[in-house]
Amino acid sequence: MIYTVTLNPALDRAVFVEELKFDDLNRIKVEATYAGGKGIDVSRAIKELGGQSIAMGLVGGFSGLELQGRLINEGITCDFVTIAEEVRTNIIVKDCSTKKQMLFSAPGPEVRPQDVAAIYNKVARLCPAPSFVVMGGSLPRCITPNIYAQFIKVVVNQGGKAVLDADDEPLRLGLEAKPHVIKPNIHELSRLAGRDIKGLRDILSVARGLNGAGVEIVVVTLGEKGLVLVSEGIAVHCTPPRVRVISAVGAGDSALAGLVLSLAEGRSLKEAAVFATAAGTAATLSPGTELCHKEDVERLVPRIKVREL
Repeated sequence: MIYTVTLNPALDRAVFVEELKFDDLNRIKVEATYAGGKGIDVSRAIKELGGQSIAMGLVGGFSGLELQGRLINEGITCDFVTIAEEVRTNIIVKDCSTKKQMLFSAPGPEVRPQDVAAIYNKVARLCPAPSFVVMGGSLPRCITPNIYAQFIKVVVNQGGKAVLDADDEPLRLGLEAKPHVIKPNIHELSRLAGRDIKGLRDILSVARGLNGAGVEIVVVTLGEKGLVLVSEGIAVHCTPPRVRVISAVGAGDSALAGLVLSLAEGRSLKEAAVFATAAGTAATLSPGTELCHKEDVERLVPRIKVREL
């Protein structure tokens, strides 16, 4: 079974205006609300791609109930810990005249020690047994950045493969526990390396160093330039075709969903990299935080170019 863990989930509210005006009335043309957060987005994309997962994390308040209800309506199994404070709400504003958008991300609730213990105990006792456990995203207040390292250890103890998609200190500390997969974007990889990463050769060098440190698969997303996957015996750069981008929100999460689902279904690393690239690109064809659609992914897969590094 694939599990996802989202410690700082959100309700993502996307609003579309004809032309964004400051100090004046902006009439909303269309609006939509989605359950969001890295792990939740991965679960939503896995479901869209025909797979199954169990979404775990911390939720609270009426917003938390709405978030769970939206996931249940999408057919996603939930196993959340209920906390005292409200789930955060993020706002995406899309200016239809310029095709640009702004994302307002809230910090999240304050989490009590007993909440941390409750979610830790859930992750430490997964049933059915885990194949992959995807974790990542920002942390709510009062959770220390070594939490993902703690989760990785108990996932490995259960025979599962830990997948980490985080940034800054949570990523650095998580690496010490040797996750099976990490998926930084190029900016997160640069922060991890402590310098500006430029070019495929530079990416390959840093990724090989991470392989040597115990991370079996390193996937680096590059936006419209696709992604690079590096593991022992394989290094590939997958490039998507040019598409008309509607929204890039959730593209990385869709790519990760495609990767994990492919690996869970027994596909090769190269096949998984191609499918992940198609899923990430498909997400850019959807508005707001709508993520990828299966028919778009299937249409894009044959058009992904693969170059061995």
